Formats: sequence, C-alpha cells, structure tokens
Amino acid sequence: MKPLKITAISGSLKSTSANSTILKTLSAFKRDAVQFNIYNGLEDIPAFNPDKEQGNAAVAEFKRQLKEADGVIISTPEYAFGVPGVLKNALDWTVSSGELNEKPVIAISASPMYAGGDKAMTSLLLTLGALGTKMTEHSSLSIANVLNKLKDGAVSDQATLDQLHALFDHLINTIAAEQ
Repeated sequence: MKPLKITAISGSLKSTSANSTILKTLSAFKRDAVQFNIYNGLEDIPAFNPDKEQGNAAVAEFKRQLKEADGVIISTPEYAFGVPGVLKNALDWTVSSGELNEKPVIAISASPMYAGGDKAMTSLLLTLGALGTKMTEHSSLSIANVLNKLKDGAVSDQATLDQLHALFDHLINTIAAEQ
C-alpha cells in the first residue's frame, strides 16, 4: 500500500507563527503510512495573474504538491477579519486548474482573540467551497486564545491536542474511504 500524502499550508509567513506550530503538532500524529509535508513556498508565489502562469516555477511547484497530495491541511491566522492575502493569493492560482477539486481538506483558524479567527475561517471555507474541496462539518476547527495553548514551540493544551487529533483522524479516514 502506498503511503498517504498530506500537504500542509500555514497561512502565516511569520517564523514563530502559531499556525505553523499547529501544523508541526499535526505532523507528529502521522502514522507510518503517511507522508506529511509542510509547504514552505507561499511567499514565493507571485500575485495572481493568469496571463503570467506559464513558466512560473513557484506556481508550478505549489500546484504539483497539491495535485500529488491525497489530502490538504490549511491552518491560518486572521488578518483584518479575513484570510491573509498570501494564502488567498495562492489558492486563487488553483481556481481554473482544479488541484483541490474533490480533494479532502481540513481547515484550521487560530487566533489569540476569543473568537478563534472565525471571520478568517468563514472566508477560507467560502474559498475552499468554490474550489470544490471535499469537506464536512467535521473538517474545520477554530482555536481561540491560541497563545495560551502553546508552550516551547508546541501545542500544550490537552483539549486542543485532542481536537487536532480528531481532526487529523477525520482527514485520514476520509482519504482512506476514497481509496
């Protein structure tokens, strides 16, 4: 049996991002039959312009990783009541090419605020819906007061760890049910 390929994307470029920490925590949940890759090229993707797609190595690599993935995880902060521009821009590059169409995806928003980045989550879910992703009501999680749930570069709050583990298991089970 070939390993399942998971591609994870942090919506934050900040080196100490809570969302990147969440993805690293999720990577620890992987099983032997899972390859987990955290995509690190978001800042290299140029502004969306379909006239300039041909020959763009950063866009081609992003699309290749999404296409080859069996499932995708996106963890994003909330900037100005929405999804960070770099994440939305990257997702815009996939609108007409369909790398995320019918792909199992889980979405996470994490914020130091009490609402857990709910507006970013709403925006992200609208975009992922437009892209035709395969998601259910169990495919998303908002994490409020995230800075209180991290310690020494890892998620330390047990309830949050349990929620992340359940979300990861949901993704793996969704992928396995399709194969």
